[in-house]
Amino acid sequence: MPDGTPVELFTLENANGLTCRAITYGATVTGLLVPDRSGRPGDVVLGHGSLEGYRTQGAYMGCAVGRFANRIARGRFTLDGTTYELPINDPPNTLHGGSVGFGKVVWKAVASETPGGPSVIFEHVSPDGDQGFPGTLRVRMTYSLTNANELRIDYEAQTDRATPVNLTHHSYFNLACGGDVLGHMLQIRAGRYTPVDGSLIPTGELARVAGGPLDFTEMKPIGRDIAGVPGGGGYDHNFVIDPGGPAPALAATLTDPASGRTMEVLTDEPGIQLFTASNLGGRAAAKRGGTYPRHPALCLETQHFPNSVNEPGFPTTVLRPGGKFQSTTIYRFSAG
Repeated sequence: MPDGTPVELFTLENANGLTCRAITYGATVTGLLVPDRSGRPGDVVLGHGSLEGYRTQGAYMGCAVGRFANRIARGRFTLDGTTYELPINDPPNTLHGGSVGFGKVVWKAVASETPGGPSVIFEHVSPDGDQGFPGTLRVRMTYSLTNANELRIDYEAQTDRATPVNLTHHSYFNLACGGDVLGHMLQIRAGRYTPVDGSLIPTGELARVAGGPLDFTEMKPIGRDIAGVPGGGGYDHNFVIDPGGPAPALAATLTDPASGRTMEVLTDEPGIQLFTASNLGGRAAAKRGGTYPRHPALCLETQHFPNSVNEPGFPTTVLRPGGKFQSTTIYRFSAG
């Protein structure tokens, strides 16, 4: 880092040929090699070719997101009678925890071997007042590459003052390892979504997806209805995961017909954000040089709903002293 702080790279390999690379800057996944139907490994996540790229590009590629994933309206919330002001880094709102969120700090980390596969434990202490949030928040995120071909992320957090917490992971997935993802097939187990206003803040309504471009209740190509998405910028929407089943439950299934790779997303979070990265086209530097095309990947960010701290009708994101935030998300891979 510019101040001399070292950044470490961890490489996890499971028993079946999957490899995950992650760095302590942002607890960022920089590579995820997954075999196709012929057994050929390919890197299914976007990223940059150097630490400098992760430091200077604003795309949140592969990083941890916190304290609060997604948007907080006008960078302001009131908790227990006190109003808190946050940095406005996505005018007029706060996005992904503010100007220096969890994806822009160096975490402490240690590797661990378990019977189920290797893991790396990332830890970070966010001090009271960090980006305007109250309380000292202690966060642990454990990335495990299991022998069941899963990238498993276990989240934990504790605080000494009441504070909103909404953590997620921001990898951009392309199961074809190149080109765009418009031909990928996607199913999301969600009959509802949270409509938004012009600045992408939820209106508070939970609307039905049935029959519209946001209807992924049946498997369909991502590109089939993308032209009908309001605003014309592709998908950037929070889906309300259907309740029921054991946790973590299946929330989404993504398949690339050409390579045969499939990724299932399981979570105990109430929502999942689909983002098709239209804004990266011709702008974000790619790992192997050049820039990425339009719709080069998609994010499936498991989360509580955007702006939940200002919407009393949404599931709460407030963590209090003596409590513990715990959540699990699993990205499970197969090929056929």
